[in-house]
Amino acid sequence: MAANMKVLFIGRFQPFHKGHLRVVQEASKKYDEVIIGIGSSQYSDTSDNPFTSEERELMIKKTLEKTDINNYRIISIPDIHNPPKWVDHVLSIVSDFDVVISNNSLTKRLFSEKDYNVKETPLYEKKKYSGREIRRRMINSEPWDDLVPTEVSNFIKDIDGGNRVKELSNK
Repeated sequence: MAANMKVLFIGRFQPFHKGHLRVVQEASKKYDEVIIGIGSSQYSDTSDNPFTSEERELMIKKTLEKTDINNYRIISIPDIHNPPKWVDHVLSIVSDFDVVISNNSLTKRLFSEKDYNVKETPLYEKKKYSGREIRRRMINSEPWDDLVPTEVSNFIKDIDGGNRVKELSNK
């Protein structure tokens, strides 16, 4: 493990799925702290962002409580829809990290332009483990809960999140 190294992992986590969990598991072994940034945190109740920032944070916490991962913290990062200023915006919220991990091309480019060390994460069956695919399956009443950790599946069912996703897709 790199000495006192912290990594920033930004995602929307709509919802937090097994691919995200694998990234956090791997990062927690390599870095002293994993900072999980919930991106677009101000958005909820839309087809692309059905869950609130608080719900996404709970999904992550409930999942990580069942693992041996405890070297993390979660930060909400609202979007400002201004790419040239976005990294400075993120830094105004959280700035104590050494590395950014992301597969988002815009995130990678913007942080790289500011001379941050940006690393891609391994993609774990990207077509299967994606928020878009999980929401599509919810909308079409197809099995989806095997794509998310059990704690996330239970949480979404407890808040009737599947029906929320269906209703929001009809707007």
